[in-house]
Amino acid sequence: MQAAPHDQPFADLNGYVPLACGERRLYAALREAVPVIDAAIDKILRLVGSFTVRCADRETERKLNAFLRTVKVNSTQIGVQSFLNGYLSQLLTYGNAVGEMVLGGGTIAALYNASLDDVELKAISPLQIDVYRREAGGSVKVRYPELVFCSALNPLPGSAQGRSLLHGLPFVSGILVQIYHTIGVNWERLGNVRFAVTYKPSGDPGDRAYARERAQQIAGEWSRAMRKDSVSDFVAVGDVSIKAIGADNQILDSEVPVRQMLEQIVAKLGIPPFLLGLSWSSTERMSAQQADILTSELESYRRLLNPVIDKICGMWLRLNGCSGLCEILWDNITLQDETELASARLQNAKAAKIEETLKQGKEGIA
Repeated sequence: MQAAPHDQPFADLNGYVPLACGERRLYAALREAVPVIDAAIDKILRLVGSFTVRCADRETERKLNAFLRTVKVNSTQIGVQSFLNGYLSQLLTYGNAVGEMVLGGGTIAALYNASLDDVELKAISPLQIDVYRREAGGSVKVRYPELVFCSALNPLPGSAQGRSLLHGLPFVSGILVQIYHTIGVNWERLGNVRFAVTYKPSGDPGDRAYARERAQQIAGEWSRAMRKDSVSDFVAVGDVSIKAIGADNQILDSEVPVRQMLEQIVAKLGIPPFLLGLSWSSTERMSAQQADILTSELESYRRLLNPVIDKICGMWLRLNGCSGLCEILWDNITLQDETELASARLQNAKAAKIEETLKQGKEGIA
């Protein structure tokens, strides 16, 4: 890592070369440094929505859905949705996510989101990934791999290391943070007015002889006049001039560069700007198209979660002596989707009715 100025709160974003666990610290710092990134990931988690499962046997379906609603997650949460939110957040932020099913009483007692700092993923072959637990003496393969599941986001061929959704943003985010930091420094310098008090001795030899003492008296009187706890006048004798430091300087307009950086960030995150509070010009048709694109993005994240849900449900069914498979039914993403689906069904029904009428007319003529 290259040296970076320490007066900037997030100096690690400058000149960073991603390296394993250090890369994860970088992505965590990105979410803290740039609120837009953190807000986008949180909105993705909420927009992905919830689901139910459907089984061939209604009683099994009822019990399985009840388990998914009430299963303990980590130390303070309840419900598989809480587990999936943490799992997807870890996956989007770091590119990998690891979870575990904890057995107890002959069934799944809890679900656990494992920290990536505590595990190690090894690609044994192009078709197999083993999970190892980090310990003081090295790494040990997990004892029950069938209870552990892991996911990788857009991994390179032959690699178990996924790529974070934030991959490619450190450089752009570093510039954005630097702009914000500079704005704060400039406002601290120019907003909190500082004054330059200049005393020029006259040509009188006596005045020059006591110039030092008079300058000290002027400085003392100026400090007294500028005290915060009292209001007083400043009186000086001689050629004294007072000017505000930095009054002639103008703070650079940051609107254009900030928007350029935010456009790159928003393009990478795949969230429409209006969902992040960015009031950029957008027509109604453009907003509808952005919403459609977002729907496809969310569907892809759901496909990443489906294997995890299948594994949890499959394990519960086997442990409870139930046979058969279950089907995952995701809720529609927005109310607009409900409207669009209803409109599509109506149009399809009208088309089918017209085709049936034409078909019957042809048969009657024949």
